[in-house]
Amino acid sequence: MLSVVTIFGLLGNITTGLVYLAPVKTFWHIVQRRSTEEFESLPYVVKLLNGYMWVYYGVVKPNSVLVATVNGFGALLELIYVIIFLIFAPPRMRAITAILFGVLDVVFPIAAVLITQLSFDREMQINIAGFLSLLFSVVTYGSPLSIMKTVVTTKSVEYMPFLLSFILFINGLTWTVYAVLTSDWFIGIPNGSGFVLGIAQLILYAIYWKPKQSKTTSDNVEDGWQEHLIADSGP
Repeated sequence: MLSVVTIFGLLGNITTGLVYLAPVKTFWHIVQRRSTEEFESLPYVVKLLNGYMWVYYGVVKPNSVLVATVNGFGALLELIYVIIFLIFAPPRMRAITAILFGVLDVVFPIAAVLITQLSFDREMQINIAGFLSLLFSVVTYGSPLSIMKTVVTTKSVEYMPFLLSFILFINGLTWTVYAVLTSDWFIGIPNGSGFVLGIAQLILYAIYWKPKQSKTTSDNVEDGWQEHLIADSGP
């Protein structure tokens, strides 16, 4: 029989996987149009780094395979997203993306792994990997906060698709429960924040939702928001 911890870990894998898959539609359009248009690569470069750090944390910490697996999947997707940027971005954006990728997604994680493996014991490796994962997860919360500000300013939820807000809420809740059950506050702090943000977004949706919004407008805005959907896609 599966333990409660395993059940919530598996549920977290499902919800986190959905968050990682959210930008697929945007990148399919980029491939079809052969242009990144107004999209920026930084969110995906940061999420790739975040995925790396969570994989490392899941590897060095005992009994954390579910953390490593879903973020390994997510890191692979983010790598594909970054490669698409490198292929279809204009020259200046391609150069910037290549530099960011080299520094944040190649040099930094390799250095972090080598330094912690060669210089610290296992307990310190877990703490450093956990802190870095927590730090980069918190950094990604700027996106939903900016979206919430836009909703309040415009008094419209067309900039905040309900499904993605709901997934943010469920994902944060699931991993927060997992963190409580395992007494893992490296996972609990960022996902508790994601849970609170998810509640706040659903409240804003209830306040500002209006019927008869244009489907075309909503679809276009959802594509735009997917570009910035970098929050809470990992434990």
